[in-house]
Amino acid sequence: MQSSDIQYIDFEQAQQQAGLRMIVVKGLPSPWGEAAKGIFQFKQLECFATYHDPASREMSAWSGSRSAPVAIYNNEAPLSGWLDILLLAERLAPTPALLPKDPAKREVALTLCNDICGEMGLGWSRRLDSVHKGLNGKSLAEGGYPQPIAGYLAKKYGYQETQGSYYNEHTIKLLKQLSEKLLTQQTAGKKYYLGDTLSAVDIYSATFMACFKPLPDEQCAMQQPIRTIFEALDKKTKAALDPILLEHRDFIYSQHLALPLSL
Repeated sequence: MQSSDIQYIDFEQAQQQAGLRMIVVKGLPSPWGEAAKGIFQFKQLECFATYHDPASREMSAWSGSRSAPVAIYNNEAPLSGWLDILLLAERLAPTPALLPKDPAKREVALTLCNDICGEMGLGWSRRLDSVHKGLNGKSLAEGGYPQPIAGYLAKKYGYQETQGSYYNEHTIKLLKQLSEKLLTQQTAGKKYYLGDTLSAVDIYSATFMACFKPLPDEQCAMQQPIRTIFEALDKKTKAALDPILLEHRDFIYSQHLALPLSL
């Protein structure tokens, strides 16, 4: 799809602006933020975005968070959790729905979403794996964050040295689960994770592939050091990154999400 219609404004404007606003990370495809953008765009919700400033106490006070993304609708409480943001979008634009109405199917969808973007899900585990590598002397090309950044992220996201190998193992396990689900769907002649239509699972899966193989520069003009870290795959992770996951990502972006990314 063509480039997004998300409107970027400065922080002061965002505070005064009515409607739907977001705080987003600048210069890299933060998968949680890109998923939120994609959900709002797919639902054709007008959204104003401002860049996250971790040094701004005023922004932290306004948003209730020192992280991004954060979504704020009118005078309602700020929302930073992936599920809260998804449910906000479903409320503001019930159609087209990104979650099934059937309770059993909805539970399956939410479980898959959580496996991707929840705490200790795919993105969380991948991030802590890079933290572990950085704290143990691995370079950018080996997938490690520089030690000052790794130390900051370790404290922020609950890194535990004793769980160091688990983060990589869990990442690999989740990649395999997702690829197996897509293969089952493909065998049945379907291109989506659930049924014959786009769901939130598809958007999360597509955007979280940035943690392993970001879109090319012309579609994703991100900071080069972060690209180097994201693209660094050990042999087992590389083997688990089945081509079907990237083929699905490319299909979802071409049919449903905006390109190039607005970073």
